[in-house]
Amino acid sequence: MVRRLACKRAYRFRFYPTPEQEQLLRRTVGCCRKVYNLALEARSTAWTAERRSITYVQTSAMLTQWKQTAEYSYMNEVSCVPLQQALRHLQTAFSNFFKQTGDYPRFKAKSHGGSAEYTRSAFTWDAKRNELTLAKMRGPLPIRWSRTLPRKTEPSTVTVSLDAAGRWHVSILVEEAIRPLPARGDAVGIDLGVDSYAVTSDGETIANPRHYRKLAERLEREQRALSRKTKGGNNRRKAALKVARTYARITDMRRDFLHKLSTRIIRENQTVVLEDLNVRNMARRCAPKPDPDNPNHWLPNGQSAKNGLNGSIMDAGWSEFRRMLEYKAEWYGRKLITIDRYYPSTQICSHCGAKTGPKGMPGLTVRAWTCPDCGTTHDRDLNAAENILAAGLAVSVCKDGRTGTKVSH
Repeated sequence: MVRRLACKRAYRFRFYPTPEQEQLLRRTVGCCRKVYNLALEARSTAWTAERRSITYVQTSAMLTQWKQTAEYSYMNEVSCVPLQQALRHLQTAFSNFFKQTGDYPRFKAKSHGGSAEYTRSAFTWDAKRNELTLAKMRGPLPIRWSRTLPRKTEPSTVTVSLDAAGRWHVSILVEEAIRPLPARGDAVGIDLGVDSYAVTSDGETIANPRHYRKLAERLEREQRALSRKTKGGNNRRKAALKVARTYARITDMRRDFLHKLSTRIIRENQTVVLEDLNVRNMARRCAPKPDPDNPNHWLPNGQSAKNGLNGSIMDAGWSEFRRMLEYKAEWYGRKLITIDRYYPSTQICSHCGAKTGPKGMPGLTVRAWTCPDCGTTHDRDLNAAENILAAGLAVSVCKDGRTGTKVSH
């Protein structure tokens, strides 16, 4: 009997609220943002002025006091559950900051949209009719069910979100038993790049779709139109919405590509090996710098961030691709190995093992080279992928590629 993995899985759907529902939802999202910002300001001020820490329990008491004042009495018009969840999210953000796994919490902006999370006590789920009704609403949300939810499951939390493009989405979190995929004997090493998105150790080259570049001209045109609009005017709001929709389209295209690629790789291979890339530092090193002689120009070669190597790295979405591989490998019984980021995969000959020195930055200089020891001619990316696979299989025997600790047998 195949053992199923019980885990929490979120299903995200688009919905189109009625005018009455949208008014309530916008008010709820706005109150959540206000509560989050007020609590963040209170905690930051207390520490800066008095070196005093404020806990989640204290911010919860503050919320009760805010709702009793005339200035914030409008918070009583929405459900109290999303407001309480906003304080919990702030507490999580501070915990991540103190653990050095996240940055210091930042204030939420209205232009970025927002979200509201409802726990089980704040919504009603009708499994027979497939209807979801939130607190203080008369009717169910008009959701476009693009996929079916698992049978005999009850949502634990529901998150309603409004993005900058004005689209409403609902994310339904359920407990699901996922069946692992049949075991395979295939293993693959993947070398991520900019010229080609990825090259695998079995010789497959995955083209880089360059989603940002496809819509760069339209985005630049819309941003110029936005800069000419008067601040605070209705025309500026419409122009900003156009820019946000173009950005949303780029994000959707990138996410669709990464989901399809990661799913295919997990289905076709039992073991997947990646490099532990530090994407943030790579993008920072490749970012263009302002020309000190002319602030309107950029160095090197007058490249802008969207057309230079920095923009290509950020457009690739390597971190999101790895995250998808991680949770899908866990779901479907696959093994994902990440080798050390300093492993010289491009400098080693995959045929004889000779170390031949640096080959330049990826995508800039040497694309093919011949090993001086054995005379084998290598494609740069294919050779790196083969070395990554070999290193990953080696560390899987004696060490964990991410932590460097030994694995018990």
